[in-house]
Amino acid sequence: MIKKNLFLGLLILLVSISSSVKGQTLSGAGATFPEPFYNTAFRQYDQVAKVKVNYGGIGSGGGIRSLKDKVVDFGASDAFLSNEEMKTMPAAIVHIPTCSGAVVVAYNLAGVRQIKLTPDALIKIFMGAIKNWNDPTLRRLNPGVKFPNKAITVVYRADGSGTTNMFTDYLTKVSAVWKSRIGSGKTVRFPVGVAAKGNPGVAGVIRSTAGAIGYVGSEYAFAEKISSALIQNKSGRFIKASIASTSAAGKGHIPADTRVMLTNSSAPTAYPIAGFTWLIIYKEQNYGNRTFAQAQQTLRLLDWMVSRNAQAFASRTNYAPLPASVANRAKAILRTVTYNGKKILK
Repeated sequence: MIKKNLFLGLLILLVSISSSVKGQTLSGAGATFPEPFYNTAFRQYDQVAKVKVNYGGIGSGGGIRSLKDKVVDFGASDAFLSNEEMKTMPAAIVHIPTCSGAVVVAYNLAGVRQIKLTPDALIKIFMGAIKNWNDPTLRRLNPGVKFPNKAITVVYRADGSGTTNMFTDYLTKVSAVWKSRIGSGKTVRFPVGVAAKGNPGVAGVIRSTAGAIGYVGSEYAFAEKISSALIQNKSGRFIKASIASTSAAGKGHIPADTRVMLTNSSAPTAYPIAGFTWLIIYKEQNYGNRTFAQAQQTLRLLDWMVSRNAQAFASRTNYAPLPASVANRAKAILRTVTYNGKKILK
């Protein structure tokens, strides 16, 4: 009887361990910018690892708040936390880059398939100095384009957003006026325009509003079939956002913790409004009521996200895969994460 009870107890324990590992459900929240890639990758991960990942695209600001409140396994942000922001977190965190993406300047002009914008013209539009599509500045930049005599409607993000951070980081680099008057961040006070929530919201408003212009993650412009402008880069070339031009921006020097903005790259073929997006977790995973199995599956998920298999889904969803050197750095960072002070991944 004792042996039988011992066997049954052992069997129950093994079933419990198996369920906690293979049947684990993880949760994350944050950036809408990489959401199409994440949703595709997470569905694939469920198939290969039998681990379901619930992801809420609530914006980068919301993702960081959720991580801070310890209600998710990971937060997602297109804006890395500054040194000051990291000090406000309950414990040390690490950034894991997952892909590169572009923020495109999307517009809605019937019959106008392509336009070029210099940094100066872009600044003037978003500051309200250029109010009409028939403005002489736009006509000079785009000879042969028949602009309508129509008011420009600027559309920007209403929520705290890494997309906004990337876009305004670029604007501060190309304009001293923007830097001094508006600045950069996940939330800024735009001088003109209307607000919409999330990348899908901004893309939707642009698509439904004749004469609108705004900034969105490139995937949303592609999905909504919205035209996007060629932006003049630091080398003076007008560049269209693509996987190749986005990748070109990420091949420079990357710091050990991967916290870097790739905007306004000096690479001749780089699209100028591009950057990494990150999944963010606590460096010590034993907090709250987290089990080792939960921590282990979180680390395994992130380790898979930077693998070649997962990175293939980035390109399929119009994001730039991580350069091999950056993926290797991400894997090294993950191997510093601990549970009760002991490394989780080997």
